[in-house]
Amino acid sequence: MTCIPSLKKNKDFRFVYQNGRSFANRTLVMIVLENGTEENRVGISVSKKIGNSVVRHRITRLIRESYRLNENRFVGGLDIVVIARPGAKGKGFPEIESALLHLARHHKILRNEETMKDPKQNDK
Repeated sequence: MTCIPSLKKNKDFRFVYQNGRSFANRTLVMIVLENGTEENRVGISVSKKIGNSVVRHRITRLIRESYRLNENRFVGGLDIVVIARPGAKGKGFPEIESALLHLARHHKILRNEETMKDPKQNDK
């Protein structure tokens, strides 16, 4: 399992909140800001309004796994903050993943589908 670079410090979250662009759907809010590096850093926020610690941690794990499995589809050099909304409670992995990718499309931070194909297939 690879470790996803993450936003941990309160000042990093606040900087993205104040300077980033935001899009939302019923399940998640995504705020994106360029960070000037080659890699993405992801911060996940799940409020106590969503539920108890078990529920909040489950949603956090689902969001993190959704990002991890689709990490190669995202453009590099971004700070991404994902905030769970009350609509995320009770959702399964497919719904969380779909919501995350939906917001990434709105932000236009997904790579072109052609550039993602296996380079070995282009040789044929």
